[in-house]
Amino acid sequence: MQNKVGVVGLGIMGGAMARNLVAAGWQVLGHDIDAKRRAELQGAGVAIRPDASALAREAPVLLLSLPSPAAALATAQGIAAAGVERRIVIEASTLALKDKLAIESALRAAGHVALDCPVSGTGAQAVTKDLVIYASGDSQSIEALRPLFAGFSRAVHDVGAFGNGSRMKFVANLLVAIHNVASAEAMVLGVKSGLDARQVVELVTAGAGTSRVFELRAPMMAARHYQPASMRMEIWQKDMAVISQFAAELGCPTPLLSATLPIYASAMATGHAADDTAATYAVLEAMAGLQ
Repeated sequence: MQNKVGVVGLGIMGGAMARNLVAAGWQVLGHDIDAKRRAELQGAGVAIRPDASALAREAPVLLLSLPSPAAALATAQGIAAAGVERRIVIEASTLALKDKLAIESALRAAGHVALDCPVSGTGAQAVTKDLVIYASGDSQSIEALRPLFAGFSRAVHDVGAFGNGSRMKFVANLLVAIHNVASAEAMVLGVKSGLDARQVVELVTAGAGTSRVFELRAPMMAARHYQPASMRMEIWQKDMAVISQFAAELGCPTPLLSATLPIYASAMATGHAADDTAATYAVLEAMAGLQ
């Protein structure tokens, strides 16, 4: 397979993936609707193209990291309309299963292979290649792409049939949602009791109560600084809605996930839409009467 890949969506995640692939020796072509993103990634060695169809005409493999179902489907349709021979399209966004299936159908009808490969990790983890890929779909294609995945992640797991990657991502993100609010709750309790916030971070991290989410987000909470965002609150709202709908369709109870929803909603309502999800701390901080 050629050492060339096209990346559609050069935001927090896609931009970090593209940079790491360039550093790993891949020839990376890219597209984003945001001119600022295009300029930043062009400066990092990504060859910018005008649209997804142009990428499909040059790259045998395409990686999609997009913020909405509409953007992802429109991109898939653009690739399908390019009239090129078989391409492998890695769909790495977090979307509802019905949206993933619509993308797969559009690509398959044009003779392409779609892989459902959502990513476990934050934008900050993407920068350091500390990502895990839940790959699903054609196993031969997944195996052939392992060198590509290694260029921007620390592990890739083949979880079976197309769609299983998203199912696994929903499970993982449910835990992230809960751990994030639990981390904020613990931090507020510590500070309210008179403990130094930085010491709370240090000692929880060293003990049995830690989690990867706590270790990533508690330092931001201690500093009360929620930028730059590794996962923006407004994007997270979309992910939460997808998980909640998925669980509801299965008739599966998610009481802890449900308990976090008002906290995230309050963060959105109090001006934290563009901030990192660590800003749940600000909501609980205000509820606790801390200045």
